[in-house]
Amino acid sequence: MHFRSIPAVLAAVGALALAIAPAQAQTKLKFAHVYETNEPYHTEAVWAAGEIAKRTNNKYAMEVFPASALGNEQQINQALPLGTIDIIYTGTAFAGSTFKPIAISNAPYIFTDFDHWKAYRDSDLFKELVDGYDKASNNKIVALTYYGARHTTANKAINSPADMKNMKLRVPQAPLYLMYAKAMGANATPIAFAEVYLALQNKTVDGQENPLPTIMAKKFYEVQTHINLTNHIIENLVTVVGGPTWNKFTADEKKTVEAIFKEAAGRATDAIRKSEQALPEELKKLGKTVTTPDLKAFREAAAVLHNDAAAGAGWTKDQYDRLQKLAK
Repeated sequence: MHFRSIPAVLAAVGALALAIAPAQAQTKLKFAHVYETNEPYHTEAVWAAGEIAKRTNNKYAMEVFPASALGNEQQINQALPLGTIDIIYTGTAFAGSTFKPIAISNAPYIFTDFDHWKAYRDSDLFKELVDGYDKASNNKIVALTYYGARHTTANKAINSPADMKNMKLRVPQAPLYLMYAKAMGANATPIAFAEVYLALQNKTVDGQENPLPTIMAKKFYEVQTHINLTNHIIENLVTVVGGPTWNKFTADEKKTVEAIFKEAAGRATDAIRKSEQALPEELKKLGKTVTTPDLKAFREAAAVLHNDAAAGAGWTKDQYDRLQKLAK
């Protein structure tokens, strides 16, 4: 039997420790969202995962869980402060359940067009609202992604708010979607995102509202005859890092992670914008009736509720006026 000297043994143990240290030190992050794998939100989250691994020398490995795999939107929001999920996409309406003013961008017809939304994204107002959310939630918003203009599908044409009276409209469980239904005289019916297709198929609801890329990705057009371009909400997704996770990052890592997610948001925004401009014609080719209503009456009906706290408004008149002044 051969015995090594104590220094040799210690050297061997030290070398082994160095060899396995990187694997032990790697932190696995969970990114959860409710969208499909073929949507830009998901593909750009996967891109971000690769960049995080690359730019942190594999200190962090992020796995992306799409299509409500880790829960619906409310559940993944609730998981963030617990640290059971590290990062999520969520609509600003859902973020508004923690800090109401940030949901202002989800009010129906609050924006005039895409350029108005971009001006808001880059504004001091948005930065202030993000800061308010971060302080209220102890989480960290790192990016804002364009989700697309929301439109209303049904089995009939919708040319005026009167056409929506008493319609059973599926909306997400958040006040600003309820505001849209209320303004149009529809009966809001909150249903989890993953269950919408079946609800339409079974006629549990008469219609739903989502951006065109989502209508395509979730195949809602298969169970609805009319795509009505109501353009009622210019939707946003915030990328949120949970407080327990954010606080683990060093200052440099925080800068790196935020830069990656902002870049991913820009890439997804460009892809969504390009997609939604082409989709009306694609939907027509699929045999769908695409209507383009005059939106004046819709805008007027919604504006009445814009600063009505009982209807879901949770911002100040000053914040509202500042947002309107951003329109060109």
